[in-house]
Amino acid sequence: MSTTRKVNDDNANIFSLGDIRLQWNEKVKTTLDAYMTIPNVSPAYDNEWMANGYIDDAMNLYEEWAKQNSPSSATIKVQRIENKTPLLIVDIPARGYDGDDVVLLYGHLDKQPPMTGWREGIEPFIATYDGDRLYGRGGADDGYALFSAMLACQHLENNDIAHARHIIVIEASEESGSPDLPDHLAVLDQTLELPLGPVSLVVCLDSGCLDYEHLWITQSLRGLLQINVSVRVLDQGTHSGGAGGIVPSAFHVLRELLDRICEPASGKINLPELSVDVPDYVREGANNAASILQTTAAHGLPFADGVQPLRENISDQIIANTYEAALEIIGIDGIPALDDAGNVLRPEISLALSFRLPPGVDPHIAAGAVTEKLLSDVPYNAQVSVVIDSLATGWAAPPPEDWISVACDQASNIYFDSNVQMMGEGGTIPFMAMLGEKYPEAQFMVTGVLGPESNAHGPNEFLDIPTAHKVTGCVAHILQAHGQRIR
Repeated sequence: MSTTRKVNDDNANIFSLGDIRLQWNEKVKTTLDAYMTIPNVSPAYDNEWMANGYIDDAMNLYEEWAKQNSPSSATIKVQRIENKTPLLIVDIPARGYDGDDVVLLYGHLDKQPPMTGWREGIEPFIATYDGDRLYGRGGADDGYALFSAMLACQHLENNDIAHARHIIVIEASEESGSPDLPDHLAVLDQTLELPLGPVSLVVCLDSGCLDYEHLWITQSLRGLLQINVSVRVLDQGTHSGGAGGIVPSAFHVLRELLDRICEPASGKINLPELSVDVPDYVREGANNAASILQTTAAHGLPFADGVQPLRENISDQIIANTYEAALEIIGIDGIPALDDAGNVLRPEISLALSFRLPPGVDPHIAAGAVTEKLLSDVPYNAQVSVVIDSLATGWAAPPPEDWISVACDQASNIYFDSNVQMMGEGGTIPFMAMLGEKYPEAQFMVTGVLGPESNAHGPNEFLDIPTAHKVTGCVAHILQAHGQRIR
């Protein structure tokens, strides 16, 4: 990306932060607050999502808002497929533009489950403002996306600025790994008034930022693999006084199996199928980001008092979080709560293993390697079962073209008064890998508002409103630059 700080003096039609704030307060706030109250948890965490109707409630809210706030030329539809979550589509025709290509703007409205640990006075499904921050589940991840995308598109329309055809898609299964999105994309042309056409730019608002003082562009996303593994040693629980020392412990067997996969203290993954060589530009970007962050505290992670990070060097932390595999046990069955604990050998213990995979790692190959380690030469011939729960491919952005490099740097200087910065994202956005494969010539602007302490998926998630305003302006600037690039 360009590091030129100069913004063209003749850069007309800038979407001012004053106008963005005004439109946000007048057009967005009420609907966003209403969205925050809806417990529209993603299908992976709500087996009764269709009967409960919360996803439909959120989709209907967004559809009505889009109809009231989109350009008059736009077509707004909710695409529905049996037994799938719905997809909101806003199709805005090109204006004064010579190309037939399309800009695809993406976000999602489904939410992670509430979790526990929210601070006093803050609840997951109540819109709560504390200064410039809106607390509640889903606002930053990423309920704001439709509003930012639409305000940016509407700005170009209101000012008669040339632009390509804009299609905004808001899905409702992203937090489940986007299982419904491929089916929606397969029939999208049947829903649109005109076929989709070539996609030359993708704007994704589901990523994060390493601070709130720069526009951060995401260059890479890790993939995901979840495997559920169970170890069974007895047909029923047995008193430890009679079985201890004779029956192998399911817990100890699991511990040995996991040690084959990763080092127990550091968590370093031992399987070569789950690793890649880190590109030089990633290391350079990590060093640059480290010079901005300077300390571990800048990550905004809620370390318990006195706990040290796995790595002291900040650039090493960034690389580990974006280009190395990691394992976390995210669920356990078969171990009672402390209040229910008795002197019993448990007959069976099950774990949900969640692997983050570097870009370039095939999750199917990774799943095979992990499965082989879990099922081979099991201690004491304990019964082990392995189920692949979900997988997603990581993504790395193609090299940026000059026009988007310049435009991103201009946008960052206009709205953040600082140069654009590059980052990798430790999480997964399945849609990006799908689009990267389908549209290899497309350029990508992947960004977001999930900065330090915003805590997506955890308690006390918040949306930093000023950052949302600035990102909205940046999106408008990039859309305008895209429309000018062939003129």
